[in-house]
Amino acid sequence: MKLHHKAYVYLTCGPELLVFEEPDHPDPDLQVPGGTLDPGESYLQAARREFTEETGLSLDIALESFADQDRLIENVPGSLPGLHRRRHFHGRVRDKPSTEWEHFETSPSTGGPPIRFRLFWVDLFAPDAPAETRFFEGFGAQLETLRTRMERQIDGGH
Repeated sequence: MKLHHKAYVYLTCGPELLVFEEPDHPDPDLQVPGGTLDPGESYLQAARREFTEETGLSLDIALESFADQDRLIENVPGSLPGLHRRRHFHGRVRDKPSTEWEHFETSPSTGGPPIRFRLFWVDLFAPDAPAETRFFEGFGAQLETLRTRMERQIDGGH
């Protein structure tokens, strides 16, 4: 079985999380920016690079690793089959760069044409916050851990 090392960024602004959908491929539901490590790249380096590639934004903030996850992916269109060893990073911004925008991923890890992303923010503490199951292939599994982190940072004034 092929092992793929992956890094993802859970970027928050106050109670909101940056997510994206693929308007041209509605099957994958909500996702967070990230992807496959390049040879010789650390998880943190990949998280920053992938974030920029998928959002069009540069991160000049601290990112903290907050969860690791192994996820077996088989027969999922647009995903590399095998074991995905994921490291999840959390970063916070004071101000949103925009409330919603589109960006194209020009070098998908599975090859093929550019992929259009629609990026937007969801309030993780709202009554209508998206359920863990609305997230693509296990990305929602980290939501409770992320909410706890966010509450501690708000309570601690950080």
